[in-house]
Amino acid sequence: MAAGNRRERRAAAKSNGTKPSMAKTSATDTTFEPTTEIDDSGVEYILKHPDFSGPKGKTLFQLADERQRELRGEPPLEDTGNTPPGERPFNDEEPIGPFGDAILYSISLATLHLTLDVIVYSQYREEVLWSEVFQRAGTALPIFFLIVYLTHVDFSNGFPLLRNIFFFVISAVAGCYFVYTANVYGYFFVMKAAPPVGSLWIWSVVEMSLPFAAANAVTVLGYLLWNGFDAF
Repeated sequence: MAAGNRRERRAAAKSNGTKPSMAKTSATDTTFEPTTEIDDSGVEYILKHPDFSGPKGKTLFQLADERQRELRGEPPLEDTGNTPPGERPFNDEEPIGPFGDAILYSISLATLHLTLDVIVYSQYREEVLWSEVFQRAGTALPIFFLIVYLTHVDFSNGFPLLRNIFFFVISAVAGCYFVYTANVYGYFFVMKAAPPVGSLWIWSVVEMSLPFAAANAVTVLGYLLWNGFDAF
């Protein structure tokens, strides 16, 4: 029986200046010794997780299409990753467009309007008139849709700084007015003004970038403390 495993035999043969003998096919006389040992590289290969991230480069279809366009003398297509020609990239910033944004935002704002309306009723311990609450929310819905659509078109998004300044002014005015009405006017005026003004304030803050939103919070808080108003 041969001593040592295959690695030891190769090391011994190398030190003696001879080549290790090849395994014979005879079942009775062979130098092949099975082993259960494995080196570090083998362990890393076994434990390595498969890569499911997709192709790292161009696919065969893309290479073939480029070759066909080259033979026809056509200019190469713009590189859009793995997105098929004619389809919108998955990571596009505006996947549903301004119309879809207007639908989602307007429904959310109308729901917020309804919620604030109910909160005001509850704050003054008045019985909630659901018919009037839903009527006011339904009236505000098309208005919300229009202003969201106009602020989400490509022209409005083309000037990010001016867009942030615009929403900052709207949010500052709406936030300060919301605080002012809640502390100065009676419950009937607050019931009428708080839901639309509060919805406009929250929406404008959501539309702004983080630095402008933080500046708005500081502005409204400073206005509240300067005038000695109550937050609740």
